[in-house]
Amino acid sequence: MKGLEQEIARRRTFGIISHPDAGKTTLTEKLLLFGGAINTAGAVKSNKIKMHARSDWMEIEKQRGISVSTSVMGFEYKGKKINLLDTPGHQDFAEDTFRTLTAVDSVIMVIDCVKGVEIQTEKLMEVCRMRNTPVLAFINKLDREGRDPFELLDEIEQKLNIKVRPLSWPIGMGKSFRGVYNLFEKRLNLFEPGKAKITDNQIEFEDINSPELEDYIGENAAAELREEIELIEGVYPEFSKTEYLNGEVAPVFFGSAVNNFGVNELLNCFVQIAPEPKSRETEEREVIPTEEDFTGFVFKIHANMDPKHRNRIAFIRVCSGKFERNKFYHRVRENQKMRFSNVTAFMAQDKEIIDEAYPGDIVGLYDTGNLKIGDTLFESNGSNFKGIPAFSPEIFKEVINKDAMKTKQLEKGLRQLMDEGVAQLFEYEMGARKIVGTVGALQFEVIQHRLKEEYGASVAFQPQNIYKACWVSAKSEKDMNEFIKSKRRHIAKDKDGKYVFMAESKAWLQMIQDNFPEITVHFTSEF
Repeated sequence: MKGLEQEIARRRTFGIISHPDAGKTTLTEKLLLFGGAINTAGAVKSNKIKMHARSDWMEIEKQRGISVSTSVMGFEYKGKKINLLDTPGHQDFAEDTFRTLTAVDSVIMVIDCVKGVEIQTEKLMEVCRMRNTPVLAFINKLDREGRDPFELLDEIEQKLNIKVRPLSWPIGMGKSFRGVYNLFEKRLNLFEPGKAKITDNQIEFEDINSPELEDYIGENAAAELREEIELIEGVYPEFSKTEYLNGEVAPVFFGSAVNNFGVNELLNCFVQIAPEPKSRETEEREVIPTEEDFTGFVFKIHANMDPKHRNRIAFIRVCSGKFERNKFYHRVRENQKMRFSNVTAFMAQDKEIIDEAYPGDIVGLYDTGNLKIGDTLFESNGSNFKGIPAFSPEIFKEVINKDAMKTKQLEKGLRQLMDEGVAQLFEYEMGARKIVGTVGALQFEVIQHRLKEEYGASVAFQPQNIYKACWVSAKSEKDMNEFIKSKRRHIAKDKDGKYVFMAESKAWLQMIQDNFPEITVHFTSEF
């Protein structure tokens, strides 16, 4: 057991979340750089630079300079095993991000110092609140003229409904940006623009009132820094690790990810305070990481990570015990025995085969289509883990096949992409029409692009006048059958064969609820 406990104690599994363009993928790059996982960081958007960011590897991500699916990366740092999940910031891919947040123990939230807290960040924060996930904030892009740091802290507290405690503080901003004072370690870190490699330019100051400070940053900046630090110590209570772990307070760091600045302080503090793998709720009980039997759940599926080989990888979060290659495990949904000989750990799309994994680790299992999002795998006794629902989509379009010769490829492509959770597919009972529902408009472009590139199927999408897709249940089979018979034109099935009522308007939905009291309408389908 000691081996298992030691392995758990060294794991730190976290996700990076933010609004698009706040610098999330760039920060991911720099964390990998400090972790020694890569030698030079790539730029996310630039025509001159041949190196793309490591965590954006799908063709469409390189073209657009955005992340469209969660990437998983693991690296070693100061004796700790760090598992990092870079999530898409774009709200069109929110569902992938929500699911990813069920698989992490803590979160680093990136905020742009020019724009402050944006809508998408608020939504993601709500998901973190639901689970009391510990959050650490990184205020990015200090090499630009941004807003006053105190103003930004107030905005985080108000909009995200969480207390904050700065653990580093900027000296100037934009053109006058001189560096950061690290309150956590009492060090001064001076800024040198344009460093793509790592520099170790840190000066220790036990006493910020020491006259040496002027020699480094000049008289005015030194006076201002002392005043601001005094204000911080007066306004904000001492940093409490317990409050952070309970999700009540967010430590805040300042820096510029693109210039590699302030990232090291963030990482050094993170490995000291971030939580170890936590226990997880199932439908029946709480699973504790130190249990000897393996349990884990699928939170993401990705088809065709390597277009040359038509492979599907299921991403599994290990929750307890030790996962071993070639051992038989059960799947809760159909109590089917499964064995995995091809098990990988990730470094964006670079994968290495591994023999074992511990709680907190994310492993990829090659799968031919048996596993679905939300599936639980276990060794001896297991029940489903809670909290991975499908949400009712916002936008609905009908799939029009443009090449009748490629019907089979289209069927297969749609099925596999829907298993990934990219979008949801609803098939009408009458007329066999296929409707795709998504959270955002950009999803349709991704689906169209991937169907063409990966399956050779050409499709068009026709907008539909649908207000909501609602899962329906009834007290008895008789009630259900009567309802379906009377509303057959508006009834579809989802990919799991569950009945869904496609409501054209809010009034329609209300009418159904009034006229069919024995039918219950649901806006999420628990997997």
